[in-house]
Amino acid sequence: MSNVTPAVVLVAMFLASGPQTAFALTGYGGESERYDFEEKPWVEEKTVIPDFPKTENLIEFAVGPTERNRFYVDGTTISIGADGIIRYVLVLKTTGGAINVTLEGMRCATRELKLIAVGRSDGGWEKILKPVWRTIENKLVNQHHAVLNRNFFCPSGHTPRDSAEARTALKRGKHEDAPG
Repeated sequence: MSNVTPAVVLVAMFLASGPQTAFALTGYGGESERYDFEEKPWVEEKTVIPDFPKTENLIEFAVGPTERNRFYVDGTTISIGADGIIRYVLVLKTTGGAINVTLEGMRCATRELKLIAVGRSDGGWEKILKPVWRTIENKLVNQHHAVLNRNFFCPSGHTPRDSAEARTALKRGKHEDAPG
């Protein structure tokens, strides 16, 4: 058996494995049309507008030591779509007493954000007519979106498994995979 080379053993294993293996190995060449290697185009789901946030459902999150405004996410509005978008209601309370309420969508895979609707003072919503995806930037002022992305919702660039994971990260003060 000393005259048997590794190549002979490999050919013998290949032939013994049957016609399925031979087809699979030759399939990459002339028969590649039998395989579906194309990625499916990403399709965004339609957003369902949630109820207006209630104070008892707000989860505060820290943005940074120099930020004077206070930021909250309504934990009951966090949803993860099959399209990979995490949707949530953000509440911003300024030091001057103003309150801004927005319905937003975040794509962890592309680090983008979209404003979907703005809360009105009467407790209703005003939908954005042509919402646009924008890159989340880590700015010195109003960096709450970058903090939400990096520390709570998308620390590893992946969408949370479910809304409970995102809520837990907010309540804990940081996602378990967040840096630092």
